[in-house]
Amino acid sequence: MKISLIQHDIEWGNPTANQERLEEILWGLEKSDLYVLPEMFSTGFAIEPQGIAEADGGTLAWMQRMAKELGGAVCGSVAIEEDGSYYNRCYFVKPNGDVTSYDKHHLFTYADEHRHYTRGGERVVVEFRGVRFLLQVCYDLRFPTFSRNNEKIPYDCAIYVASWPTSRLAVWDTLLHARAIENQCYVAGVNRIGEDASGHYSGGTIVVDPYGNTSAACPLDDECTITVDLDLQALRNFRRKFPVLKDAD
Repeated sequence: MKISLIQHDIEWGNPTANQERLEEILWGLEKSDLYVLPEMFSTGFAIEPQGIAEADGGTLAWMQRMAKELGGAVCGSVAIEEDGSYYNRCYFVKPNGDVTSYDKHHLFTYADEHRHYTRGGERVVVEFRGVRFLLQVCYDLRFPTFSRNNEKIPYDCAIYVASWPTSRLAVWDTLLHARAIENQCYVAGVNRIGEDASGHYSGGTIVVDPYGNTSAACPLDDECTITVDLDLQALRNFRRKFPVLKDAD
């Protein structure tokens, strides 16, 4: 399974410009099974979603078109308005048009995200081409119990799409490695670069293997993509040889 992670700047509140830039990036990559974009990649992270959140499904339609044309799945989060409520919704779109969605469970109360968005319920795992992906959004990273790998809802790779500020970048990097180690899985963390009204973003996009080693990482503050092969056989062998998940609470 080959996955590509895209670390890019985001033009505030301009889905068309952001989609056009992402198309340039995506078509310049080697072919992958999955392409992962940051949190609210089409608009920037909007604490107050009024006037920013989409109700027409425009970005989702773009993701479906790109998945079909690229021949691989596309994943990223979008601010959504639905029946009078707002959601920070992570979409996983397959090339055949099928969509799996996860609404952010841990809303960032420090910035009042909980006052504007509706909290998601259960965690979501989606299977694609033999790999099981756990969908997570930004602040979810701080809560290990919610992402605990278990026999009831197992997964092979956790995806964290984020708008994680530079001031807390050490936490981002530390927790991504911790989630890989404690859940004996691959972890793909995708963060944006650039600035908005909330502050500065330096990226830190990375893939961590089940041993806690960095498989690939983007340089800070640069537009960058990384592509990594997820070795599922090696993962199975590691879990069989060192079955720590069986002893989990």
